[in-house]
Amino acid sequence: MLTLITGAGGALGSAVARLLVGRGQRVALVERRPSLATLGAELGAAAVSAYVSDSSSAEFARALAECEAAAGEPVSCAALVAGGWAGGVLVHEGAHELADMLDLNTLSVHAALAGLLPGMVARGAGAVVIVGSRNVERPWSGKGSAAYTASKAAAVAFAHAAAAEVLSSGVRVNSVLISTMDTEANREGMPDADPTRWVSTESAAGVVAFLLSEEARDISGASVPVYGRA
Repeated sequence: MLTLITGAGGALGSAVARLLVGRGQRVALVERRPSLATLGAELGAAAVSAYVSDSSSAEFARALAECEAAAGEPVSCAALVAGGWAGGVLVHEGAHELADMLDLNTLSVHAALAGLLPGMVARGAGAVVIVGSRNVERPWSGKGSAAYTASKAAAVAFAHAAAAEVLSSGVRVNSVLISTMDTEANREGMPDADPTRWVSTESAAGVVAFLLSEEARDISGASVPVYGRA
């Protein structure tokens, strides 16, 4: 079984890749940044990789075809981890990066679903997990990052609508709503916070892996909260 992971070079994407490969699965790593060489070498023959330069459907379709050709099999599951964050400015105080956030967090999900779902529907099986944010259910916690919050809400809306569209075809689409994760970047950016209250990347990866697994075969259209104690 081949599982595609977008944003595979990031903290959560790489954690999902390591977990799945440790369970004997193959992974297709997709990333915008040239940061997959080390992870690919670590995972060895269990991994194939491709880069995308933007969030267009054409670019994702090219990367998908490249990965499937290299792996010699179609993608059965996908974890759409890719995204970005911008914040620190209130909406009424100035620019708030809406275009960038929609590109990274919403258009990327749309392109991936448009590329992945036709094949999954044709085969009558498949699972997709979209990484959202706790801000989707608690938008007030997105104070100072309204554009990010809105873009993640749109991505999760895509997940719910797509889940309803493909349910009868045997394809599942779910999302996870993650609060602050314990990453090096977050520790550097919030040195006074208590990281023991945050969600570990291993914990979040485990939830993603579960939703992609056969054990979650009866779950679709769900948004699973992964909040830790943050």
